[in-house]
Amino acid sequence: MSSGVVTAENFGFDRQLRLRAAAEFSEVFAARKVLRGVCFALHYRPNDKPHARLGLVIPKKQARQAVLRNAIKRQARELFRLRRAGLPPFDLVLRLAKPVGPSAAGHPINPQSKAAWRAEIVSLFDQLCQKNSA
Repeated sequence: MSSGVVTAENFGFDRQLRLRAAAEFSEVFAARKVLRGVCFALHYRPNDKPHARLGLVIPKKQARQAVLRNAIKRQARELFRLRRAGLPPFDLVLRLAKPVGPSAAGHPINPQSKAAWRAEIVSLFDQLCQKNSA
């Protein structure tokens, strides 16, 4: 991976890049370090791995429709895959903290919503990198 060549392996989301156990999530929440955005909160803590790991908490209470929850998770995973090389070796939990709902037309997902989610998640990742380098 250090050769700088972009391959499919560099952008995967393998098991070692995920938080899976409830205890892992609890450790991140117990660290009580969080960056907040409009809709999302990014909880973080240093880990002993050479790379960042990601966990997602998208509660049904905040996003009622499964298609909406899944769309948010897809956006978050994609951004993590694309940006993980620049992220510090932290365990991260991205949590949807504010309710999001369907658009005025009744469709759960619109391009403006996706763009807003992506922008906020990127902003939180950037804030984390800045905080780590300071």
